[in-house]
Amino acid sequence: MNIVEKILARASGKSQVTPDDVVFANVDKVMVHDVSGPGVIKVFDKLKNKGVDVSKLWDPSKVWVAEDHFVPSAEKVSAENIVKLSNFTKSYGIEKHFKYGMGQYGICHTLSHEEALVMPGDVYVGGDSHTNTTGALGAFACGLGHTDVAYVLLNGKIWFKVPETDYFKLNGKLPDHVMAKDLILKIIGDIGTDGGNYRTMQFGGSGIDEMSVESRLTLCNMTTEAGAKNGIVEADQKVVDYLASRGATNAHVFRGDDDAQYANVYEYEASKLEPLVAKPFSPENIAVVREAPSVELDKSYIGSCTGAKYEDLEAAAKILKGRTVKIRTEILPASISIYKRAMENGLLSIFLDAGVTVGPPTCGACCGAHMGVLAKNEICISTTNRNFPGRMGHVESETYLSSPMVAAASAVTGKITDPRDLQ
Repeated sequence: MNIVEKILARASGKSQVTPDDVVFANVDKVMVHDVSGPGVIKVFDKLKNKGVDVSKLWDPSKVWVAEDHFVPSAEKVSAENIVKLSNFTKSYGIEKHFKYGMGQYGICHTLSHEEALVMPGDVYVGGDSHTNTTGALGAFACGLGHTDVAYVLLNGKIWFKVPETDYFKLNGKLPDHVMAKDLILKIIGDIGTDGGNYRTMQFGGSGIDEMSVESRLTLCNMTTEAGAKNGIVEADQKVVDYLASRGATNAHVFRGDDDAQYANVYEYEASKLEPLVAKPFSPENIAVVREAPSVELDKSYIGSCTGAKYEDLEAAAKILKGRTVKIRTEILPASISIYKRAMENGLLSIFLDAGVTVGPPTCGACCGAHMGVLAKNEICISTTNRNFPGRMGHVESETYLSSPMVAAASAVTGKITDPRDLQ
């Protein structure tokens, strides 16, 4: 069995599973946030009205809550949703609740690894499609809808159809000017936004071994844009050390069998990869940066669960140091722990000296809600994960997706720019 089959077999108490088997799996961790949480609460209310006992959760210690999409609160409704969510956590004894402005908080898919909330081999589900991100820790991680999350909260289990697995092998170390974002854009460009539909996208090979944990998180994050059920990288010592540095000393390597079978194998040579952008209006609409349209940009945005990890901020800082941005540029670290680290190591000073606006951790601009949305006809280059019409604001705005290095270089020139071409 491959790693996902092994995880689902363990979680469902079976010795063997194969693709298309339907299993009823025990869940190890579950997450809700300020968008999915109110929807789950509505499901609880409906169940209660039907006489279902919703007075207790299956295990509050395995539940955690993030306030990230509409913080700072964008308007009255989002402020009221935060109150609902806070009251929900109190009433059900959920202790792992990251309340905005009180210590560590940030984007949910960043907290999962920054706080070492998920371990290799876990079945982890969340009320958000980019829960796939955390598969980089060697977990089966996927998003669920409100009703399914409510069921998990009450029962601690949920059914899955065992997905087929496609294996993406990277040979060699990525060049200095190429980031994990470029690789996943290349993959999505090859297989399309439906190429991973209800499939596992597993990443491996010497190039993945060379990658940092944060780079692997970028890969798994955007498996969502290929329609995948989940993305995953087998845990190794890097993952164990990463989690241990965050207080989780009980992590262990959990891997598939050497003779595991895969539906398809895709192979990439790291040395042949180039910086890429995804042009409007799809993550699969890719172009090599040096061949991209020479459009005048209005904004550069470096943020989100995809593009504001510490490593991403470091990459942007290397480009921006000693330079001044030409267009409106916003950088929002993905969590308070990353924000503090960037402040302590001088990255925030580099950004501010370059003329960048630095903001708090939030999903606001990525989902077109607040804290940096686009107006009609504005053109943005962004480290986020989606560029569908209206994703970052007005339906007639345009978003180009890129790595943090490309977004930073483009901020300096005002046009889509390969980092190697800066003078």
